[in-house]
Amino acid sequence: MTANAAPKRALIVIDVQNEYFTGNLPIEYPDPQQTVANIGTAMDTAHAANIPVIVVQQTSPASSPLFAIDSEGWQLHPVVATRPHDHYLRKTLPSAYPETDLAQWLQNRGIDTLTVVGYMTHNCDASTINHALHNGTAVEFLLDASGAIPYRNQAGTASAEEIHRVFSVVLQSRFAAVMSTQEWVHSVQSGVAPVRDNIYKSNQRARGLLQDAVIQQAA
Repeated sequence: MTANAAPKRALIVIDVQNEYFTGNLPIEYPDPQQTVANIGTAMDTAHAANIPVIVVQQTSPASSPLFAIDSEGWQLHPVVATRPHDHYLRKTLPSAYPETDLAQWLQNRGIDTLTVVGYMTHNCDASTINHALHNGTAVEFLLDASGAIPYRNQAGTASAEEIHRVFSVVLQSRFAAVMSTQEWVHSVQSGVAPVRDNIYKSNQRARGLLQDAVIQQAA
């Protein structure tokens, strides 16, 4: 994609399944009812703009405590299940790429920009975003159409808010253009390019060595 060319997007809707709402892995931050509504808005916007929609479904063996195939938790959330899509993928790994035809499907359609929504921010979203970047695809991440859960393990404890916030900041520093759903809708409808950043400037700002237009606009 050249600097002045309009992006040729696809929207990928990752693992929007009942497990994250009524099952054993409830999303805690942001509010899952708001994020799933934003996912519906993104899908509707994509459909109206002729942006292809890819739906991904995490799948585990029937004995698994999470995403057991054909269980209620494995089923797609109604917001996604009742909306049209152009491609459907099942996976068992975090990234939507390695077990599927995603890379070839995007290449065959000339897609150069992948917009990511769904769950979880720090797991399947981040893995897919990193994989897309390494494949040479530009990425957009809608931070209010995704979400996280809290963790406690041998490495320590982190809240869902901390995980979601930190991952969003890190993704914006190199891996994706991170924005709200409404900002993305505006970009799709107006052609205004989303803000992208880099590691150097992100660190310079954090050290108080740079205050540029991005920060001034956000203030």
